[in-house]
Amino acid sequence: MAYQLQEMPANRIAYMRRVGPYGVQNYTLMEKFKVWVKANGLFTKSAIILGISRDNPETTPSESCRYDVCIVVADDYTITDAGVNEAKLPGGRYAVFTVAHTAEAVQEAWSEIFSELSAKGQQPDVSRPILERYIPAMIDNHLCEICVPI
Repeated sequence: MAYQLQEMPANRIAYMRRVGPYGVQNYTLMEKFKVWVKANGLFTKSAIILGISRDNPETTPSESCRYDVCIVVADDYTITDAGVNEAKLPGGRYAVFTVAHTAEAVQEAWSEIFSELSAKGQQPDVSRPILERYIPAMIDNHLCEICVPI
């Protein structure tokens, strides 16, 4: 599985979070979030939407796993809606894997990413989250990216 190395800047994000087992509810949250994004005029051609699984389900009880859906926003953007929070995502070097935007392809990619990085001598940076990145032009082509901090 091929990947590219990219330097990403630190970004301010607006996000919604759910806590519980990862799965179909993450998709439901993403759909709710996209309604908010569109209603607030943030869904542009240059929009960057992120899905962040904050916890490792192998070491965190499923009922405590946190999932965030986010959009990169300008530093001066004002967030006033209840249920929408803000945070700063750290920048740095990422291994970026482009995958088909289907549940099966994403699941398969997750099962291969770490062995691929290890084979190339790359070590994930566990102090930063792994990102699922969605950009409108890629979504239109049924693609997304998994960005692993290294």
